[in-house]
Amino acid sequence: MRRFLVLVLLVVLALAAGAAWWLQAPMPVRADVGAGQPLELEIEPGTTPRGVARAVVQAGFDTDARLLFLWFRLSGKDRGIKAGNYEVAQGTSPHALLRKLVRGEEALRAVTLVEGWNFRQVRQALARAEQLRPDTEGLSDADIMARLERAGVPAEGRFFPDTYTYAKGSSDLAVLRRALHAMDRRLEAAWALRASGTPLRSPEQALILASIVEKETGRPEDRAQIAGVFSNRLRAGMLLQTDPTVIYGLGEKFDGNLRKRDLQADTPYNTYTRAGLPPTPIAMPGRASLMAAVQPADTRALYFVARGDGTSHFSATLDEHNRAVNRYQRK
Repeated sequence: MRRFLVLVLLVVLALAAGAAWWLQAPMPVRADVGAGQPLELEIEPGTTPRGVARAVVQAGFDTDARLLFLWFRLSGKDRGIKAGNYEVAQGTSPHALLRKLVRGEEALRAVTLVEGWNFRQVRQALARAEQLRPDTEGLSDADIMARLERAGVPAEGRFFPDTYTYAKGSSDLAVLRRALHAMDRRLEAAWALRASGTPLRSPEQALILASIVEKETGRPEDRAQIAGVFSNRLRAGMLLQTDPTVIYGLGEKFDGNLRKRDLQADTPYNTYTRAGLPPTPIAMPGRASLMAAVQPADTRALYFVARGDGTSHFSATLDEHNRAVNRYQRK
């Protein structure tokens, strides 16, 4: 009897050692799987632990789905496995695999929306983004905003420029929704800090002015000064006379050369012919431009001209401005 118990104990210990080894050992892959390539594992919502084990084998791992399912169950974590799209490296052990699935460590990609981009450029970036589902394809800008529960709100400037990560197969609408809400938060925070005496009457006007500041700024340090010039002009009822709004109004017709006839052609975005702010933003402003719009520099300047080195010269009078134009623009 003692020998039998010893034999049973040895068998149990051997099985335990074998199980421990199996849990930590790299899972082999099928011969048709490329060397070193991660395996793509997709787990749909509602998949059972047994179905997850089968999906692992179907993804390319040459292991027993029944053993994987048994491990999931015995671990007590089988109900914690999260749906998603995963990239599993070759050499991953059953133990490491379960940890990855329970943590929901999906394969993430990233897309960057750049300060100063217009919505056309945003859509182009999303269309090029790797493994991002193009749910906006074929939709108009207005349709997209309706899908985002903002029907009637212009899409231009409504998305915060930043880098957004997403899981493989995510919808481009989901990325836009995050960028939309991020801009909502940034704009609300900036508007709450607006300077007293600002000529801006609403957060929307702040967003429009910030977009102009974004496009006019060659050097970050000039943002507040540029915003100060435009604020002064708005208070005085002067035309803003800013080229970026005219260029935006030209759209894809703009060939890189802004002509005199473009400045004279009346459009809703021509701030040489129409007073006040344009009807919508012209680009995505970043946080610095938002803050400059609501907290402009305390300046007497009404004019500025680019020096040609990325900086601007600011003037309080037209005579001074004309001298600066002759110096920097008519060499």
